[in-house]
Order: sequence, then C-alpha cells, then structure tokens
Amino acid sequence: MEKNEKELLKSYEKGEWQRVRDFNGKKKKYMEYAGNTLKKDKRLNIRISSKYLEGIQRAAIREGIPYQTLVSSIIHKFVLNH
Repeated sequence: MEKNEKELLKSYEKGEWQRVRDFNGKKKKYMEYAGNTLKKDKRLNIRISSKYLEGIQRAAIREGIPYQTLVSSIIHKFVLNH
C-alpha cells in the first residue's frame, strides 16, 4: 500500500469522512458536467496572465483534473447559470 493510500485509510478509520447527501443526484450532475466537458467540437484560444493560469493550474491539481478540463467546466457552469 502506498503512502497516500495509508493516509486515506487512517483518515477513514478515524471517522473523518462524511457521507455525501444525495449521492446519486450529485453523481448524475457531475457525470453530466463531465459528458458536456468531453463534447468538444470547437477550439478556444485565449491569452491570460501567467498569474491567473498558475492559479487555475493549482486549483486543477487540488481537484485532481487537467487544468483545461477545469476551465471548460467553469465556462460550462457559468453558461448554465446565466
């Protein structure tokens, strides 16, 4: 077992984890986000400051996803909510 796996197991055994409310609903929502993110039929090229790009990349690492996927997800959520 690797170090991160051992840390996760210890955390679980300490009771630090909480059940996700409405797991099936949230799972469905995020699967929809992923599906929409994967439907790529257009390309977008933008210029942003290195400061913003580094922030996006750090956030993506925390989420465990590629930064391009995070940007696409942010755009998707913005468009859905406006």
